[in-house]
Amino acid sequence: MSAGPASTTTGRSTSAGDEHATTVASTDAPRVDPALVGALRADLDGWTVDAVTDLVGPVAHAALGREQVVPVLRATAARTEPVAALLRLFVLGLPVPRAVVDRALPRLGTDGARRLGLVDAAGEGPDDPVRARVDLRPYGAVDAGGSADWWVVSDLGELATGGALRPDHVLGVGGASTMLARCTPRRPVGRVLDLGTGCGVQALHASRHARSVIATDVSRRALAMAALTWALNDGGSASESSALDLRLGSLLEPVAGERFDLLVSNPPFVITPRTDGVTTYEYRDGGLEGDEIVRRLVTGAGAVLAPGGTAVMLGNWEHRAGVPWQDRVGGWLDDAARAAQERGDGALDAWVVQREVQDAAEYAEMWIRDGGTAGGPQHDALYAAWLDDFERRAVEGVGFGVVVLHRPATGPAGPAGPGRPLRRVEDVRAPLDAPLGEHVAAVLEAHTWLAGTDDAALAAARLRVAPDVTEERHHRPGEEDPTVVLLRQGGGYGRGVRAGTALAGLVGACDGDLPVGAIVGALADLLDVPADALAAEVLPDVRGLVLDGFLTPAG
Repeated sequence: MSAGPASTTTGRSTSAGDEHATTVASTDAPRVDPALVGALRADLDGWTVDAVTDLVGPVAHAALGREQVVPVLRATAARTEPVAALLRLFVLGLPVPRAVVDRALPRLGTDGARRLGLVDAAGEGPDDPVRARVDLRPYGAVDAGGSADWWVVSDLGELATGGALRPDHVLGVGGASTMLARCTPRRPVGRVLDLGTGCGVQALHASRHARSVIATDVSRRALAMAALTWALNDGGSASESSALDLRLGSLLEPVAGERFDLLVSNPPFVITPRTDGVTTYEYRDGGLEGDEIVRRLVTGAGAVLAPGGTAVMLGNWEHRAGVPWQDRVGGWLDDAARAAQERGDGALDAWVVQREVQDAAEYAEMWIRDGGTAGGPQHDALYAAWLDDFERRAVEGVGFGVVVLHRPATGPAGPAGPGRPLRRVEDVRAPLDAPLGEHVAAVLEAHTWLAGTDDAALAAARLRVAPDVTEERHHRPGEEDPTVVLLRQGGGYGRGVRAGTALAGLVGACDGDLPVGAIVGALADLLDVPADALAAEVLPDVRGLVLDGFLTPAG
């Protein structure tokens, strides 16, 4: 997550295969030794999310996901099998007897784990305690490319260490990173940039559909963790090459002048007071005031997109008194579009979805707690610092969501036809369970199709209702005709669209056989209205339904 602000140290590193890169080392992080990593990989075979759930039970496993460890402690207290030993050692941060560790890691052993920088051992005796230096846990992932089982290396959290986080803490997989993975398209691409890679989980996701992956971070420790995560999973086990190009540096500095087919970023977007006494954590704090780091990333990301390239990024943005948040973030999109035009890149599509809003107090409480500060004078001082910082900029709340940028592949002139670049800034807070990456890609494709399709071409098109769309009809008691007709989307963002009689009839007739214009003509006869007036009424709605995936071109 730690993409970083403007930095004075940039460089490059690699975990494997980049003969032109220099090593970025950390004196306090695990290392990659291919032979030892291979032994560890073999030892961890079978240590999966399902195996942990089977051991502790679904209730305890769910509690662990909420950072509640007592149920897992109880479930593993008398267990010494490998899954229990690894769970207590690397996830709970508990001391485990050396002999138990050696049985859990029969090829690597305690000595090999120590050489990799994974553990510290108090002695050579079988009962001497071994403690983990890192968090190493199984990760079960589902994204638009399907499911995968990996292992991720990061720092132990404060629940395991019993203290506040260190400033250079390397975060593991959390809710934000899983959201980013689920929202990212997974179609085959050439080059992927994982900006602010942190523990390297987004690079793993990208490894399954990219020819090459470049990962950047301002944190040397994060790059070391990402290198081991990548090596341990053999580069995601889906790439033709096991190489990962790791680069040390801030934001887009390490890749200036390069172009990518996909950019993903879970940047350090947390809005933190720039005040003495407030700890700056590399993984979450960009070092700039307010939401400036997100603004810089949004306005600058288009510069590294290849034609047809897409950027998917997470971020926070301030809700300031008297200024609609859509206008603030929309201003960033205006700046990004102007920059694209000045570079000669042409149009830049932009789509922002706000998923959550917290008031200023809630936001401060969450991030103070995240840093491991629990109550007392220090907590109260941090709370006051956050509220003072927000008051200076008249911040009433903070939004969180996803930003998608897309550079059309049609060249500097932008898409042909009557359309303009996609520009959506919206609030969608419905709970989401399924991966969204394919939906994001489909919306971008639909916009490109619509941008090249005038009303005459749309009337000539044959459309089909998407298979996840259902219709709801609401009747008042005793009345035959519905008062409300809702078209409901099962996938995507689960949108609901209220449809009038004509639009509902048109959608119901879209089976791919008849052109839209013919359906409009038939409806006009049925409703006894002029066909051109009905077309003017429903065609804009049809465009919206195509954009959101309710309707798709039949071919």
